[in-house]
Amino acid sequence: MDIQVTGILGVLWLIVVIWAIIQVAQSSASGTAKLLWILLMLFLPVAGVIIWFLLGPKSS
Repeated sequence: MDIQVTGILGVLWLIVVIWAIIQVAQSSASGTAKLLWILLMLFLPVAGVIIWFLLGPKSS
C-alpha cells in the first residue's frame, strides 16, 4: 500500500477515535465509566473503538 494512502487512512482513523472519545465524554455514563472507556480507546484505539461501538451506551 502506498505510504500516502496509509497516512490518509491513519488520519481518518484518528478522527474516528477522537469522535468516539468526545461521544463518551458527552454521554450520561458515570465518571468512572467514561474514564475507563476513554483509557481503553487511548491504549487500544482499534479494539477500544470497536468494543465501544458494540457494547457502549446506546442513544435511543
